[in-house]
Amino acid sequence: MKEWKYFLLIIGLIIADQITKYYFGFVKNTGGAFGIFQGYNFVFILVSFAALIGFIFYFAKNEKERLACSLIISGIIGNLIDRIAFGYVRDFIDLRVWPVFNIADSLMVVGVGLIVWGMIKGK
Repeated sequence: MKEWKYFLLIIGLIIADQITKYYFGFVKNTGGAFGIFQGYNFVFILVSFAALIGFIFYFAKNEKERLACSLIISGIIGNLIDRIAFGYVRDFIDLRVWPVFNIADSLMVVGVGLIVWGMIKGK
């Protein structure tokens, strides 16, 4: 896949994340994963920007990890948009046995899982 296709993927996933957050009822999450550290939105914005920069560099240097990085970058940006625009992340997927989450969270988990899987398998 050429690099521009990954950018289209990232844009599409961000749009899908934002649309689902708009159309589904949601829970306000001012914290991090599992709702920890509530009220530290500014810190999470800074950490998100740092992670975003890190994964952009990782994307550029690791051709085999570009799909995983694209998922992670999409998730970071999706939740970053929420944090900047609303002061919280909009979570709406409620499985009742797990904390409420959203598409962006899922993208990041899958992306990290792919990177870990690649490390385990030796790329």
